[in-house]
Amino acid sequence: MTKPKLYTMSFARVYPLYVAKAERKGRTKAEVDEVIRWFTGYTQAGLDAQLSKEVDFETFLAEAPELNPARVLVKGMICGIRVEEIEEPTMREIRYLDKLVDELARGKAMEKVLRAL
Repeated sequence: MTKPKLYTMSFARVYPLYVAKAERKGRTKAEVDEVIRWFTGYTQAGLDAQLSKEVDFETFLAEAPELNPARVLVKGMICGIRVEEIEEPTMREIRYLDKLVDELARGKAMEKVLRAL
């Protein structure tokens, strides 16, 4: 079975779309970076390195220092699908990140986006 196209897409190609979505709604690139770092465990330098290497989405997630355990608290719909019901692990991780950026763009408080307990 072939991989979904999203897996092989460069994360550096998707990243500006995340930033643009957030900025259209009055949020900042720094806030998008904070969400991505919280989710993946990358430092800012690590995130910048991955962007400059133009790794694909699957590699970006596979090489993440430590996916945040609180990411499983992300619930809701993204692209018409409940993120918590996605069975394929890599696709679920991608959709978790999509949902986090979506919540940020919709104006949710950062502590709620980052699932501060």
